[in-house]
Amino acid sequence: MENLRISRRQVPKAAGVTGGASAVMGPGMVHSRPNRQRGPFSDWSEPVNLGPVINATSDDFHPAMPKNGVSRYITSKRAGGVNSGGNLVRGHQLHAWRRTLFHALMVGAALSSMHNRALAIEPDKEKRPETPIHHVVIFFQENQSFDHYFGTYPNAANLDGEMGWIGIPAPRFIARDDTPSINGIPPSLLVNNPNISKTGAQANPQRLRPADAYTCTMNHGYSAEQQAVDSGLADRFPQSTAGTSQGCQPDGSTVMNYYDGNTVTALWNYAQHYAMSDNSFGTIYGPTNPGHINLISGNTHGGILHNATSNGAVYQNPADGSLTVIGNIPAHLDDCGGTVNTKNASLEITGRNVGDLLNAANVTWGWFSGGFAPTQAAVVNPDGSTAIPAICGSAHTNHQVTINGSTYIVPNPTINFVSDIHTVGPDYFPSGIEPFMFYASTRNPHHLTPSSVAAIGRTDRANHQYDTADFFAALKAGNLPAVSFVKAPAYLWGHPGNSDPLVEQAWLVQGINAIMKSPFWSSTAIIIAWDDSDGWYDHVTAPVLHPSNASIDFLAGPGNCGTPLPGADQARCGPGPRQPLLVISPWAKNNYVDHPLTDQVSVLAFIEQNWRLGYIDGPTAPPPGTGSFDRTSGSILGMFDFDGEPDLRRLILDPITGTVVQHN
Repeated sequence: MENLRISRRQVPKAAGVTGGASAVMGPGMVHSRPNRQRGPFSDWSEPVNLGPVINATSDDFHPAMPKNGVSRYITSKRAGGVNSGGNLVRGHQLHAWRRTLFHALMVGAALSSMHNRALAIEPDKEKRPETPIHHVVIFFQENQSFDHYFGTYPNAANLDGEMGWIGIPAPRFIARDDTPSINGIPPSLLVNNPNISKTGAQANPQRLRPADAYTCTMNHGYSAEQQAVDSGLADRFPQSTAGTSQGCQPDGSTVMNYYDGNTVTALWNYAQHYAMSDNSFGTIYGPTNPGHINLISGNTHGGILHNATSNGAVYQNPADGSLTVIGNIPAHLDDCGGTVNTKNASLEITGRNVGDLLNAANVTWGWFSGGFAPTQAAVVNPDGSTAIPAICGSAHTNHQVTINGSTYIVPNPTINFVSDIHTVGPDYFPSGIEPFMFYASTRNPHHLTPSSVAAIGRTDRANHQYDTADFFAALKAGNLPAVSFVKAPAYLWGHPGNSDPLVEQAWLVQGINAIMKSPFWSSTAIIIAWDDSDGWYDHVTAPVLHPSNASIDFLAGPGNCGTPLPGADQARCGPGPRQPLLVISPWAKNNYVDHPLTDQVSVLAFIEQNWRLGYIDGPTAPPPGTGSFDRTSGSILGMFDFDGEPDLRRLILDPITGTVVQHN
């Protein structure tokens, strides 16, 4: 299978050719006119062979044209352009998005012919996506509520003289005139909020300055978050989830506060140019681990404890002894989890995850975690048991980032300052940030590295579990997996306490810029989602869709998160707190706010639907209230526009300020 290109040049109108709906350009070659083109143009050139296709399916023969209208890309079984049936490809016979499918553009010109052949997947074995999205990249961030990052969007204070990074003036943010409205914090709740601080004073939400990027972390436990919501009144955050250590007010009022576009500038700029939801939630209440597991399986029920009969990270149903994950705990057999060859508790999860579905469909994928690569390899006994576990010793100084040789530093907090925040911390946290490690089918116990860059995304000794460095190596080599879950190293992931929104912005922008500059941009959907709310205030409560009346439920009082059906899995009260969700893609709607209710499992469901993977529980639905939520989660398809043409412009941002560098 070969990639072909024909091109033309724009000419003065007097000499232009208007052309028809289609024109045969050689054996089997056809130009089909796109929905919009600039014209007039010269005649089309002779076909230029760009080399073999990688990751192509047997029917990828559709012409594709970028918006400049001067190049046409066609995928063919053999040079000259005859497709598998020997028929001409005519544009008017193709669905709108198929007329602009850019597969050859993505992979043909970027790599050498030899390298392409080395990476080729047998076309009949890989499922072709249902949409133009051939690559999904999920940046899964840490611990933010929607109001905490977007509560006053699109209005920023833009105060003179503010500083974010030490020595760097805070950027200004001016929204587009056509910015749609969102369900942000109402003005009435900014000045007359029902929340009361620990000292009894009214706790109205206050703006955090860019210099206040560092805060303490809040209580984001399964029960505490429900107590804060208080039957939907959302009036007990200082009493239930507030943190009071360094960077936070001792009266617990900081939990109410929010950033604006002068701090989370990049996220606001992405929302201005792509799609954002203001009605997306954690699938259930609780911290990191449940959020990660729901992202990949939609089911936190069904665990096996090792070296323990009980643990605060799981709820044990007294009726049948079954376990549901509600907190953070290391994965069983994870060398870097501190549980191998010890008596420390660990958790294994039964059932399937999306990795199993992707493997069955021969779709390339990977989870990429910062610090996952071992700094010391494991020593394995002849019988396969672990003699010495691998060590994941990669570490960085928190609250600073180095880009192109320059180091940018977040200032120490002025609120409740105790000590310097710029301390060294580990990049890899084993308690929940690598969810595939909990499943026997997808774990990589010794953190083995991939056998080669070309093998990334495919099944080998790494078993699809990688370091974030492997993601960027694969991207650079033209070997981006179809589905990539990307988890930042801890100092960049945005978790309050050991990270912050400024370093998080630097991480996200560098990664997104790299994808946009790659040949994969035209067929990629970048999804930015968060694992939990950290317990930050949000004024919106979702309707109870996953009821539970376990002893640890408190949404509407002790033991009360609605009335579950008989036999339902307990301790999955949800949806949980509202969180940001952004889709960045040439196919995303522009400056769009999506309002239908979605949650973390909606991302999983999109992957299942896009590659026709089926459901986690198989073709037969489990009894109501049990199994994965992938069948019932809301859809994010409304954030895309597959009926029009993609906007191929690249929004390149400054990773330090989050401001627009170029958009073309």
